[in-house]
This record gives sequence, C-alpha cells and structure tokens, in this order.
Amino acid sequence: MENILITGGAGYIGSHTAVALVEAGYQPIIVDDFSNSEKNVLEGLSKITGLSIPCYEGDCNDRSLLEKIFSEHALTGVIHFAAYKAVGESTQKPLKYYGNNIFSLVVLLETMEKFGVENLVFSSSCTVYGQPDELPVKESTPRKVAESPYGNTKKICEDILVDQVKSEAKLAAIALRYFNPIGAHPSSHIGELPLGVPSNLVPFVTQTGLGIRKELTVFGDDYNTPDGSCVRDYIHVMDLAEAHVKAISYLRGKNAPFYDLFNVGTGTGNTVLEVIQAFEKVSKQALNYKIGPRRPGDVEKVWADTEKITRELDWHPKYTLEDSLRDSWNWQLALSKNPA
Repeated sequence: MENILITGGAGYIGSHTAVALVEAGYQPIIVDDFSNSEKNVLEGLSKITGLSIPCYEGDCNDRSLLEKIFSEHALTGVIHFAAYKAVGESTQKPLKYYGNNIFSLVVLLETMEKFGVENLVFSSSCTVYGQPDELPVKESTPRKVAESPYGNTKKICEDILVDQVKSEAKLAAIALRYFNPIGAHPSSHIGELPLGVPSNLVPFVTQTGLGIRKELTVFGDDYNTPDGSCVRDYIHVMDLAEAHVKAISYLRGKNAPFYDLFNVGTGTGNTVLEVIQAFEKVSKQALNYKIGPRRPGDVEKVWADTEKITRELDWHPKYTLEDSLRDSWNWQLALSKNPA
C-alpha cells in the first residue's frame, strides 16, 4: 500500500480526498495545524474508512515536522492542500497569506527533494483566470492579474512548480485548478465546516435553511446571465477528491521532471438562483433570501472546459447539482444533531 501525505488533510477537500485515497487502495497520512478544521473530522474519517488514519498536528512551514513525517513513512507522493484561503481576509492581511501559502510550498518541495519523493499534486484554483474573455475556460486560457492576495499566491505557487521542473529537479507535479467545490460525503460523517460566517454560498444556503442565518443575500440580479445572478461551476467534493486520486496515479507513469495542469469542474455553469431552486427542491422547503447589490470583485460568470482532464486522466464527474445540495443539506442536519 503506497503512502500519500495529505497536507491540510483534515480540511474540507483534504478529508474527502483521504476517503477517496483509501477507497483506491492508498494509505493517506495527514498533517494539519487545525487552524481551519476540527479534530473530530478524524472520527468521521474513521467511521467511513474503518481505519485510524495517521495524523500529525503542525504547520507545513515547520521543516523539522515535515522531515519527521518523511523519515517515519516511505512516501510515494504528496497532495498539498494546506493554505489560508479566505479571499477577503487575504486583502486585509496579505503578508499572512504570502508567508504561509508560498513558503509552505517551498519548504515542502525542499523536503521532498531531500527524501527523494517526486510526485506532487498541488491544490490550485480557477481564481487564477479572473473574469475570462472566453467561456468555457480552458487550461490554455491566459491567467489574469489576481483579484486578491489569495489568488496571487496560487499563481505564484504554480510558477514555483514550473520553475522547479524547468531546473531539471526530480519533481513530477500536477496543479489542479478547482472551480467551486460543494457537497459532503454521502454518509454525512464529514463535510464543509466553515468557521464563523460562511464565505461560500452553499454553507450559507444550508445554514439559512436551518435557521442559523436569518436570510441569504443574492449579490446582484442584473448580470448578463440567464436570470441575472452570477454563474459558477459547482462540483461535488467527492468528484473533486476522485480527481486527486486520478492525478496521483497518473504521475506514477511519468518520469520527472514533469508538470501539467488540469481544470476540475463539471463543465456546466449554474446561477446562484438555480442553486437556491435546487436546494429548495431537495430540502422541500422555501429559502429566505433577498436580492442585494452587486458585491465588489465578483466575477460575473465562469465555468470549466473539462475536455483535457477527461481525456488525460479519464476523470468524469458523477454527481449532479441536486446530489451535491442534498448531501450538503444532510450534512447540515447531521451537524445540528451533533454540533462540532
């Protein structure tokens, strides 16, 4: 059984990827500082997988911790999620984001090189595209000036990977540019756990549906979209997790140095109002929402061209928008019975 290190493995996407790795026959090993996740996620993982997944508590900027993990486990690959990710906060505390998101990748790459671990899957984002000139977005679509320090750290980290590969380093890396992950594991044992007021749409929808939030504001209904609200490509987190398994497996057949990147989305855009309608359908209740003014910095519409990842990795999304919202709602109901 091959050992795969998951940095930020107790987080939303990381924890679901741990499940997908186990199901594919890999042994995940988690490192997480729990700054944006809860330790009871490990209990959820145990319930789903029947395993006690090794977990180290600490920061990926901590070189000695990473070296300890690499020396204690014969790793064949790394999936790097660990990063600060709140777009709004990044505009207020840019140095926090540059210091953590970029330096942690540098420390990780140096540690991988020291221990002879070549394969890396990097968690990137569709934020690197900004508001694209053409849709759907292809991997060849030019990156634009980032709207936030968070988005800029993803661009810089991609550039670091490219430069490291160009240097003929023993690195085989894939950057996955996520679109909008939603949903939860169908068991409702793990899911998205936003701290404080959610910055993402679907947790705000489910919390409003349960009465935790008084109402949801839709930011703008006058965009050039089918119903005037913003369009995004919403992908189920388990489909996204599966893309990481496909990527780490794909790297096994590549000789370092190697680099490639893939969009991970459904290939379909949905408006905010369509998400609300789908939620009302699966939850069988009306959602209290209002139309508000546009939010500064919001991209009008973006969705992925997924032809490349389908062709190269043989990856296909399995879940529909309604599936995603049903799983998110069931996760919210489970949380209300067993608060984190």
